[in-house]
Amino acid sequence: MTRVLVTGAGGPAGVAVIRSLLRRGDVDVVAADMDRWASGLYLVQAGNRRLVPAGRADDFVDVVRALCRDEGVDVLFPTVDVELPRLAAVRDELAAAGTLLASPSLATIETCLDKLALAAACRGTVRVPRTELLGTPQALGGWQFPVIVKPRRGAGSRGVRTVRSATELDAVHAEEDLLVQELLPGDEYSVDVLAAPDGHVVAAVPRARMRVDSGVAVAGVTLHDDELVETASAVARAVGLTSVANVQLKRDADGAPALLEVNPRFPGAMPLTIASGVDMPSLVLDAVLGRPVPDRVAHRAIANVRYLEDVFLPVEDVLGRR
Repeated sequence: MTRVLVTGAGGPAGVAVIRSLLRRGDVDVVAADMDRWASGLYLVQAGNRRLVPAGRADDFVDVVRALCRDEGVDVLFPTVDVELPRLAAVRDELAAAGTLLASPSLATIETCLDKLALAAACRGTVRVPRTELLGTPQALGGWQFPVIVKPRRGAGSRGVRTVRSATELDAVHAEEDLLVQELLPGDEYSVDVLAAPDGHVVAAVPRARMRVDSGVAVAGVTLHDDELVETASAVARAVGLTSVANVQLKRDADGAPALLEVNPRFPGAMPLTIASGVDMPSLVLDAVLGRPVPDRVAHRAIANVRYLEDVFLPVEDVLGRR
């Protein structure tokens, strides 16, 4: 039986990966998180729950490497942004100790997490909105307002704001790198993309968020849209994707899909993609282990709504953990 470690078990992506792998029946899943109350810990049997340091902690990588070595982990699935580059940097050391990493290459991760580098990598391949580094001569003029100001690095919508005039833009100061980006007026989409180890795109599943609560999609639909599929697939090839990533697109004033950003990990809305017929965590596991995967996997249009689900257990099963 294949032994798999999933980190970030408290997040929706970690929960989705754990549930996918448990359904296979041939995988022994170990769940890890920094928080003893992380819900995904309690999807696995008690003996397979682990507490680890925060992804930014100095000892995070050493603790996870030791855990993989001591527990005979065959494949490691990291699901938290901050963990990705740190673990990808020790991919070879993990492999030498017997653990394969189910995540994109370090070069791909670094390109995706740096939005300026991402724009440069994809410009000329797909429609990329004008993107400039705040404070540079290139960012001084020629904007059609409003524009978007966002952190150069970072996930989600944290720190993103709309700036409505040149005067307001001149007043923006920050202690971190900020980007100025053309505001796209059209609808926004997420496309979950799976690429094989040789880089060819196995599946691209567009979806639209129909309702969002506290930044998390609680209702959505998958779509059949060749233009979105082709654009997201081209982005995946441009960044050298060899695993799963979430490509965020938005239509411009002419209706053409343009690139917003790429999250080089399993997204929180992965259950919808899985239900549409593309079980990306399971396919990635097979690909990482060198097993054959289909050249192409189609999806069907489907909708979902989310609701809270309680897990009840003896209190000592939580508080009694080390």
